[in-house]
Amino acid sequence: MKAIQFTEYGGPEVLKLVELEKPKPTGRQVLIEIKAIGVNYADTARREGRYVIPTPLPFVPGAEVAGIVCEVGEEVTSVQIGQRVVTLLGSNNATGYAEYTIADERGLIRIPDEIDFYQAAALPLQGLSAYHILKTMGRLEKDETVLIHAAAGGVGTIAVQLAKIFGAGKIIATASTNEKLEVAKRYGADILVNYTKKDWVNEVLAHTDGLGVDVALEMAGGEIFHQTLSCLAPFGRLIIYGVASGQLTKMTPSALMAKNLSVIGFFLPQIMRKRQLYQSSLQELLSYVQTGVLKLNIGGIYPLEEAVNVHQLLQGRKTIGKLILVPNE
Repeated sequence: MKAIQFTEYGGPEVLKLVELEKPKPTGRQVLIEIKAIGVNYADTARREGRYVIPTPLPFVPGAEVAGIVCEVGEEVTSVQIGQRVVTLLGSNNATGYAEYTIADERGLIRIPDEIDFYQAAALPLQGLSAYHILKTMGRLEKDETVLIHAAAGGVGTIAVQLAKIFGAGKIIATASTNEKLEVAKRYGADILVNYTKKDWVNEVLAHTDGLGVDVALEMAGGEIFHQTLSCLAPFGRLIIYGVASGQLTKMTPSALMAKNLSVIGFFLPQIMRKRQLYQSSLQELLSYVQTGVLKLNIGGIYPLEEAVNVHQLLQGRKTIGKLILVPNE
């Protein structure tokens, strides 16, 4: 089978198209013929050797896949050959940038007939992240105010919509350009703030009558972390789910005491370990897409062979929406 693999860490150029042996499912495993692959910043972090956990070499990136079950192991009982499924592959055995992959049947979710493979592949990683950042970790309550950074991005556009679905009273979206802020507005953001402005914190506070926000989603790190912390209302929760700036952040824990603030880390693989939580939340997200209350923004669909170009586009931050790789296109 064709696959994209890297044998050393580095820039997009280390991604190589290779021929690998098609895997054989055993036990509770199934073989999936991949129809669509979600591309994520985690893939670029893997490639650069700076992911949250070590990346073994050689490595085939890609954790987010949708496709058709084409073979099953001898112990499989819950799925059948021919079924359309979506899944997130394991952290260190992800082989999503390929024509076929192996997955455990317990991690598979059936794709409703109304949802195509591209939509299905665009949902799990960013959809589950947005869902659990807001609900599980952020404990968002009805009528609370939410601050969502990078609101035109993959997690951001879904988080804006889910915050609305979950009953947020006010959704404040930040982005670096007016074009991206308009995207956030299209998905339901109430207030738009350009975080490249020096006084963006004061703007957020002004829109909350000086009280601040109840829940904030932060993935940049560095100075943005401290600025976001200053935007929190009493009992506010700041959820960290990335460090896009690459800057290490220092903080004084006692600074949280005056307003009973919480700083919470989020890492999706920990949710994956709670299988029932993962399955029920992904099914819920698919139902939102199925009924049309959650819209997915597909920014581009590319052949698997163009993985180098797709990584360049993603890291160039010039794309809006989810990038999808497709084998055999």
